[in-house]
Amino acid sequence: MAEAHSYLGPTGMVLILLCVAQVTCLPSSLFRGNAPKPNYREKEKQVLDQILGPGRYDARIRPSGVNGTDGPAIVHVNIFVRSISKIDDVTMEYSVQLTFREQWLDERLKFGDLGGRLKYLTLTEASRVWMPDLFFSNEKEGHFHNIIMPNVYIRIFPYGSVLYSIRISLTLSCPMNLKLYPLDRQVCSLRMASYGWTTDDLVFLWKDGDPVQVVKNLHLPRFTLEKFLTDYCNSKTNTGEYSCLKVDLLFKREFSYYLIQIYIPCCMLVIVSWVSFWLDQGAVPARVSLGVTTLLTMATQTSGINASLPPVSYTKAIDVWTGVCLTFVFGALLEFALVNYASRSDMHRENMKKARRQQRECEQMEMHAAAVAAAEAAAAAANMLEEGGPAGANSFPMKPLVRHPHLHHHPDATEKVGRGGGGGAGGPCEIHMAGPPSKRKNCCRTWLSKFPTRSKRIDVISRITFPLVFALFNLVYWSTYLFREEAEGE
Repeated sequence: MAEAHSYLGPTGMVLILLCVAQVTCLPSSLFRGNAPKPNYREKEKQVLDQILGPGRYDARIRPSGVNGTDGPAIVHVNIFVRSISKIDDVTMEYSVQLTFREQWLDERLKFGDLGGRLKYLTLTEASRVWMPDLFFSNEKEGHFHNIIMPNVYIRIFPYGSVLYSIRISLTLSCPMNLKLYPLDRQVCSLRMASYGWTTDDLVFLWKDGDPVQVVKNLHLPRFTLEKFLTDYCNSKTNTGEYSCLKVDLLFKREFSYYLIQIYIPCCMLVIVSWVSFWLDQGAVPARVSLGVTTLLTMATQTSGINASLPPVSYTKAIDVWTGVCLTFVFGALLEFALVNYASRSDMHRENMKKARRQQRECEQMEMHAAAVAAAEAAAAAANMLEEGGPAGANSFPMKPLVRHPHLHHHPDATEKVGRGGGGGAGGPCEIHMAGPPSKRKNCCRTWLSKFPTRSKRIDVISRITFPLVFALFNLVYWSTYLFREEAEGE
């Protein structure tokens, strides 16, 4: 031993100490013999190859029923409404973007979860597994979203449950009843049904709990989503009965837009047309221009409203409003035509009265002259008789050839004629006893008597009648349609 020690020397001892130090610094795992951690992504690949490999799974065969029976496959559906971009009244359709989800059980896809390490497997190819043949029965257009990657995934859970989720945009038909437009509510449906599998093979059910979800703060331009209802709509044809789901979206039209854009301008046009009632009846250019301008403006606005709506066979609430407003504006123009006719008629009547008055004055002057001549002749004859004396005592008295009927039996006719010649052909004064005053006077006649001409009376009556009738129409219109709107909402 002493020889070996002397043989190694100091250098050998240092090498031995370095080797011992390296062995001491080695990880303890080498001494415990633990293997490296497993790669679970590799495990996922192995599981997918195991359950979806060639000859192991056939996507053409539907899953079995509940508890492996031969009953229909049950598919639970739920949707998440992301946005509703537009609701078109003319084409009667609406556009919606949603996340559509289906979930069903396929026992052929069961796998081990590696002690809870594998929660689910994810696929992006829907063709690898069996898929329900669902379609949207009221769809007009639709497309998937592929930016940046296709917005679709399939999750397979260890117990064989399959979750399919996809983001799609749809344009769906929405038949509308526009009788109460723009005070209406519309129900737009989203219908989903099986295309080829009957209810003996496939049944759709709404997911328990909350089958339809809507994004918060959903904003629509002219509508408000009040509520939504889920229901079933199975359809029977000559090829069998098919499972169907539907969700009804109840929209209420925002009235403030139409109040500002339609109702208030129409009211202003009607009121402006009444200004002509306060203009002078002789201001023909001003009244005609005002009436024609308001009429054309109202007609243009009515045409613009109808252009934004489909041509339907029934009368809408907006048609009643615009039609009555157009009638009031047209009535104001016709009122001026009536006033103009009455004014000309009053002028013609006044001219006729003036002509008759002049003719009557001429006749009175002629009769006065004839009466004076007859009186003078009678006075001359009386003087001749008085001057004749006894010679004419035996002769009969001479009567005047011309006698005024008002001078008969009046000895002092000459004095009367001389004093009352200016009275014309009128007879003696007559006294008419006034009857007892009426207890109730007609206020309207008394008030209208302040306006001598018929044209002025028409204007004054129109100033009161038109606003009263329009206010009555507003009362009936709003009470009727608002009541019907509430009844329809309930």
